[in-house]
Amino acid sequence: MNTILFIEVSPRGKDSASRSVSDTLAGRLTDLYPSAKLIRRDLAAEQVPHLDNATLRAISTKDATEAERLKEMAHHSDQLTSELLDCDALVIATPMWNFGIPSTLKAWIDLVVRPGRTFQYANDGGVLGLAKNKKAILVLASGGVFTEGPWRPWDFVEPYLCQILSFIGITDVQTVRVEGMNIPDLAIGAVPRAN
Repeated sequence: MNTILFIEVSPRGKDSASRSVSDTLAGRLTDLYPSAKLIRRDLAAEQVPHLDNATLRAISTKDATEAERLKEMAHHSDQLTSELLDCDALVIATPMWNFGIPSTLKAWIDLVVRPGRTFQYANDGGVLGLAKNKKAILVLASGGVFTEGPWRPWDFVEPYLCQILSFIGITDVQTVRVEGMNIPDLAIGAVPRAN
């Protein structure tokens, strides 16, 4: 394991359950892989831009002249995509907001899920993921319990993230849940403690 990329989303800083677990996980992974480089991308602090028309054209054009003209517009996406492709493991630590992912995480996804870089269409109409041979860990924090019970069908975070990662070739995905943060009796033990 040479490089581990952390994508952290919550704007709550030290009060964030997903960041607390992410910090613990970073320590454990550093112990397991002491020579690995850890890259921590804080999407709450960095304000990753949402796709606009110019960036969308820049990252999707197949015309070499047009690509060169729009090169500056594609720079941020190129950097984030290269970071993803260069890592051996990806950790996404995110809260669930309104049963989905925060828009900053969606913005990052929109910038790295790129035809010709992280996936390509096959001649038969299928899709080939190009970000293969990577492991992913999802750290998902939520106010309620979504792994069982009546709210389970409302979890659009884990299925979406697993589907989009699979689309780009990352199929070895594990999930760590931090649930019940808004339920007093559950919140006390919701964040796993380091051993």
